Amino acid sequence: MFELVFFSLLNGLVFGMLLFMLSSGLTLIFGMMGVLNFAHAAFYMLGAYFAYTLTGYLGFWPALVIAPLLVGVVGALVERHGLRRVHRFGHVAELIFTFGLAVLIEEIVQAVWGRAAKSYEVPELLDFPLFRLFSTSFPAFKAFMLLVSVGIFVLLFLVLTRTRAGLIIQASLTHPSMVGMLGHNVPRVFMAVFGLGSALAGLAGVIAGPVLGTFPGMAQVLGSIVFVVVVIGGLGSLTGAFVASLLIGILQTFAVALNYTLTDLATALGIGLSAQSAFADLWTVTIAQIAPIMPYLLLILVLIVRPMGLFGTRET
Repeated sequence: MFELVFFSLLNGLVFGMLLFMLSSGLTLIFGMMGVLNFAHAAFYMLGAYFAYTLTGYLGFWPALVIAPLLVGVVGALVERHGLRRVHRFGHVAELIFTFGLAVLIEEIVQAVWGRAAKSYEVPELLDFPLFRLFSTSFPAFKAFMLLVSVGIFVLLFLVLTRTRAGLIIQASLTHPSMVGMLGHNVPRVFMAVFGLGSALAGLAGVIAGPVLGTFPGMAQVLGSIVFVVVVIGGLGSLTGAFVASLLIGILQTFAVALNYTLTDLATALGIGLSAQSAFADLWTVTIAQIAPIMPYLLLILVLIVRPMGLFGTRET
């Protein structure tokens, strides 16, 4: 039992911090620009595919740096030449634009790299078990994923709270006209933040590609969960995104690991359920089978209790 809890907790932390890398960029973009970027997960997919190609020529470590930068440049260009032009038509136009962009990126990926999954493997330097407990080992690459994710969280926190650039970004969120009157180019700040958010999504794709797979549908796998994270944490709250990411990552990982049914739970509580009872088939469903819908059940619960999210400060 200890082995199950320990490794489920570790895997939950890895998955949760990966979700944070994705949701932090989306949170920054929404917090500053008020745009729920439906194409955010598509940038995550681009990061994985760029890294796959660059790894073949330069190796994994250069790709780890170059691929997110390329995705960030693509994101900045999208904001400068696309989203900025659409912005004056309102939020509905922005949502339609980003949704169409997500579809376009997926089609481009399939046209360039094909529909088959790519063999984007763990780098040889990290392809070994970091430690072994009982009969289970923990891969070094997962520890690397966790280390990178924690590093990104600390870096974002320090930049936004302790640097002049962070103060400008936060001021642009609440008082953009005042920041502009002080001589700062607010549209350029918006473009930089959109590019930074896209680069964070690309970095998540680089480190997740070897573990979760690199294939054209990878954006759809995590895309909806990232929006759940942002809403549960509170729209625009970086702290909320961090807490919600860990909560969902750990919850879903433990759910996958538990192979218990509602019948088992009822038996443990001393409640007898017969095969002829109402919804008899429902009682045989295992927790692992409902793990994929756990984040959405949590979303419904949070919205009922606190509609603005865990750390939200206003209705949006």
